[in-house]
This record gives sequence, structure tokens and C-alpha cells, in this order.
Amino acid sequence: MTTMDGPQRSRKESFFKNFFRPSDHGLADNFRLTSFVLLNLLEGFDDVHPRQQYTDNESQPTTSGINDGPVVSSCAQTTVGIGLDSAVIELKDKIHSLVQTTDFLYPLIDDPYIMGKVACANVLSDLYAMGVPDCDNMLMLAGIPMKMTDTERDVAFAQMMKGFSDEAVAGNTYVTGGDTKYSEWCMIGGTATAIVKTESVILPYGAQLGDSLVLTKPLGTQNATFAYQWYQEGGEKWDKLSGVISEDEVQEGYFTAVESMIRLNKTGASLMAKHRAHAATDITGFGLLGHANNLARHQTDPVSLVIRKLPIINGMAAVERSIGDRFGLLSGKGIETSGGLLISLPQEEAPMFCRSIKDIDGFDAWIVGEVIEGDRTAFLDKNVELVEAR
Repeated sequence: MTTMDGPQRSRKESFFKNFFRPSDHGLADNFRLTSFVLLNLLEGFDDVHPRQQYTDNESQPTTSGINDGPVVSSCAQTTVGIGLDSAVIELKDKIHSLVQTTDFLYPLIDDPYIMGKVACANVLSDLYAMGVPDCDNMLMLAGIPMKMTDTERDVAFAQMMKGFSDEAVAGNTYVTGGDTKYSEWCMIGGTATAIVKTESVILPYGAQLGDSLVLTKPLGTQNATFAYQWYQEGGEKWDKLSGVISEDEVQEGYFTAVESMIRLNKTGASLMAKHRAHAATDITGFGLLGHANNLARHQTDPVSLVIRKLPIINGMAAVERSIGDRFGLLSGKGIETSGGLLISLPQEEAPMFCRSIKDIDGFDAWIVGEVIEGDRTAFLDKNVELVEAR
């Protein structure tokens, strides 16, 4: 397994040193933000895995009533609508378009401030997938669990909202409003809006035969967050994992996942036009293969997307094998949160795009597949390569 370099180790040490401690904020030591959602439905240990209820031929997100034909709303001015990353609505001047998206998350991290940052990055990512690097406005949406005490609510939601707002500022935008409601579960998300010249939007329909597929973040965020939780809790689940991964490796994987989730896809979005990207999507709740399938089925040309490489957070492939691929990570179906962009761009541009990401952000991007002649589906190569990412 790879090891962290000096700067990564320093960032990791600072991260854990400053991680949220409930008692520092007047809360009980056993307060866990993740306890305010039914995690057993998300973690893959139930009889029916929430992301493995489809077959290999059906591994794509669908929305009721829009599974066939072009996915647009009934509004004549809508270029992109339901079923894709953002709505793109042509404005009356016929020159500009409104690009808008909304999304929310349940907590998967016990540090409320970091969870707020992840939620904001996740919302913005849908704009970035359209090649729109600049957001003009954000709204914040939050669901407060009714079983939270007043003190828990005041501390946790103040921290989450600050994290969300700070991440928006990091993306050179601002939160100007929103709404909060009581809910059964804890939720945080929002709406992101941009007004851009219509011609600058990279519509998700144009993948070309021979294009390379680039992924800008590693896979395995779900595995890393749950592995860390099981490590903290001890018990049977950690006993199962401890034979394949060390405590240090669990901490490194968790830090890598969090650092990835709070990293904005803004750089990738800003490079898409320069490197002549033809189509893109961001990788979130339906995993790499699910989102690749959704992108493939909307293509104008009869093409398919073949995934030949899975870059996985260091140690998480071993975690996945130890639990029998219950998360779907090794089959490309693992849930991701605030994942990377999957971008279709000319083969000759892909290496330069990856180098630019590394030069600007300091993180790797990978050429993970290609666009081939096909029937608007996506699939994993039978000899798919697993690559450890850190």
C-alpha cells in the first residue's frame, strides 16, 4: 500500500487535532451527528443493499416517468431538465441561460462544520459538471431532526451552516437565503444558480467516438467513512476489518475521503472548455457506473462508455473485499458523496487535462476509460484495473 507524503501527513495531523469534539461545545461525549439518520440503511449491511437492487444492465439512476426519450421539462426554453446534473434554461434575451441545481445530504461525518462544507461542495458540483465554474448565488436548505435537543440543534446546525457558507466563499460565491424545517432526519443542502452565456455551457450530450474518460477524484468515500466509524465503535464490524487494514490506514483513508469531499470541482469545470470537453457528469449517489450509464443514455451519437480503471482510496479495496463487495465499490456501483467529475474529452487532451489538475489543485486525476461505438450504455471492462489513490 502507498503511504502519505510529508505535506499529506501534516494536513492529516492538523485535521484530527481540530476535529469536532462534542464536549468542547457543551454536548455529551457520545453525541454523533450521524446518529440522526438511519445509517443501517446506508452502510450496506442490510439484507437488501440500497445500491445493488439493479442488475448490471440496469445500473443507472432513473426518475419516475422520464426513463425513455429525451429528458427535459415541458418548458420550451429548457435545454437540459429533469434527470441530469443541472437545469439549463434559456433566458429571454436568447443569449444567456440560467443554470440551476439543488441537492441535499444526510450526515456521514460527525464533524458538523466539515459536513456543511461537504454538502456545499456537493451542491456546487452539479454546476461544475456543466462546465460552469462560477456560481452567482446559493440558497441553503436544512432539515432539523425533531429529536435533537435545543443545545444540540444550536451547536450542530450553527456549525453546519458556517461550514456550508465558508465553502461557498471558497467557491467565490455566497449564501443569500434558504429555508429550514423540522424533519425526522438531519439533512443539509441547497440550491446553486448561475447565469452564463448559453454557448459556454457544456451540454451532456456530445461524447465523441474515441474520447477518453477522465475522473477527477478517487472512489471509496463511503467505505472510508464507515470504516472509520466502525474503528471508533469497535465491535464485530471492526473485528472483521482489523485483519485487512490497520488503524493508521483507516485514519489515512478517512482523511483522504474527507479532503476529497470538501475539494471543489471548480478547477475541473474551469478546464473543460480549454480542453474541448464534450460531456460530463459528477459522481455521487449512484456510483461511477450508475452515473456513467445515465450520461451514456443521453448521448446524441450511438456510443457507449467503457470503464477500464477504478482509482480507489488507499486501503478501501481491501475493506470492500473483506465485506464481500457489499458497497458495490469493486463493481463500480459504490455510493460516492461529493465525488469527482467524469469528463469525456478528446484523447489527445486527456493527459494535459490531468496534468493541469495536478498542477493547480495538487491532486491526481485519472484517465479511466474511453468512448466506443455502442448502444448508449456504460460498463466495466472485464479486466478493469484497480489503482490505489491517496
